[in-house]
Amino acid sequence: MYLHIGHDTVIRHKDIVGIFDIDTASVSKQTRDYLAGAQKKGLVVNVTNELPKSFVVCTDRKQKAGYTVYISQISSTTLLKRTDFLEELSDYL
Repeated sequence: MYLHIGHDTVIRHKDIVGIFDIDTASVSKQTRDYLAGAQKKGLVVNVTNELPKSFVVCTDRKQKAGYTVYISQISSTTLLKRTDFLEELSDYL
């Protein structure tokens, strides 16, 4: 299955490592350092011209680092709903 993360960008569900709210996650210095490092390495793909609301970390075998970070204007909550992850998680609770 695929997840539409904004504009013309879709990613495979099985490649998703995590979906994060950009406001709450970037409070941490470690997260800011991680994003800055990924940006310097050219591993960040910005799929929006609008205010970013989330970022999605995906495995990427094409990249030497093994991952890509996508910046999206769609909220992390909406992206999670689109993946049906929350529904699958509730099956285990």
